[in-house]
Amino acid sequence: MSTEDQDPDEGEGDEEEENIQYFVRVGQTDLDGTVSVERALLGMNGIGRRAARHIAAASDVSRTATFGRLEEDEIEEIVSLVTDFAAEAPDWMTNRPTDYYTGETEHVIGNDLELTRQQDVNRMQMIDSYKGVRHQRGQKVRGQRTRSTGRSEGTVGVNVEAIQEEFEDEEEA
Repeated sequence: MSTEDQDPDEGEGDEEEENIQYFVRVGQTDLDGTVSVERALLGMNGIGRRAARHIAAASDVSRTATFGRLEEDEIEEIVSLVTDFAAEAPDWMTNRPTDYYTGETEHVIGNDLELTRQQDVNRMQMIDSYKGVRHQRGQKVRGQRTRSTGRSEGTVGVNVEAIQEEFEDEEEA
């Protein structure tokens, strides 16, 4: 193959692919480096679409930029914004506006979010609150209807075949 047949842009694309970081570690989570900053942040527990957009805007990085192609200092800035999200964001945007034990505004992310949620459920169960009792029984907690939805077993209704068999057995006897 001669040098004239080669596409001059072929070599440049390979160099760009080498510079990409496929996994970016933020906190205790590996985020996908091949997608945009906003979409990559959605991979963390506790970070939703609105929080991801807020973090991208506060970091002065384009929210559509590929996360794995960012410079190390830009990634460190995003990591610091994620960890200190409660200080940067308004109180209504955090997932714990008033912590039960400290009374402070917090934004819990990663595995800590699941642990905190489980501690809250256990506390409600210990004090026998309505929500705690509903959690213990495996029932709906937020006032939804339970007559026909949320059933773990099959459909609710009358089994006509079983009744007919019982009726036939009674007639024969």
